Amino acid sequence: MSDRPVTLGLTGSIGMGKSTVAAMFAESGVPVFDADAEVHRLQGPDGEAVAAIEAEFPDTTSELGVNRTLLREAVMADPTAFARLEAILHPAVADKREAFLQANRDAPLVVLDIPLLFEAGGWRHVDKIAVVSAPAEVQRERVLARPGMTEARFEAILARQLPDSEKRDRADFVIPTGGTIGETRAVVRNVIACLAGRAGG
Repeated sequence: MSDRPVTLGLTGSIGMGKSTVAAMFAESGVPVFDADAEVHRLQGPDGEAVAAIEAEFPDTTSELGVNRTLLREAVMADPTAFARLEAILHPAVADKREAFLQANRDAPLVVLDIPLLFEAGGWRHVDKIAVVSAPAEVQRERVLARPGMTEARFEAILARQLPDSEKRDRADFVIPTGGTIGETRAVVRNVIACLAGRAGG
């Protein structure tokens, strides 16, 4: 018997509905580690990464934490900046992830919700991978409806992400979100049934 849960890496490009799918896993009782939420906490008021980010990117923080608009502008203006920011955030998020896994070591299945699972190498640390996917036109419509989003910013984000087709090719499970909520929920239930029953195998 294994002494740890099956780890399912959940990923998907921007606008694919990954947060909705992660919530479905959580509602079904599966512990979910939200990497984005951890990043927000690390960058928020009294966040553990704020001082290091200010040192690397001066004048991008305040007593409220990181000013995400100023940080985004600083990162986009410098080709090397994104890697420097990741070097600050990735180790801190990894520590939080390990604490989560330890806290949930008796669960049959846990989900690691990691947007850049493939791009940042996180796929090496999970047992199985689920990719959330929707048609490109649905993705574009969802993303451009977000406040402050522009075509240029959308294209810049896509350029940093592995294409959806490649993610689907590398996935153990593809969870579609282009149809109804009920259809997506049924696929999530099937994934849980498949993996939770194999815990300890």
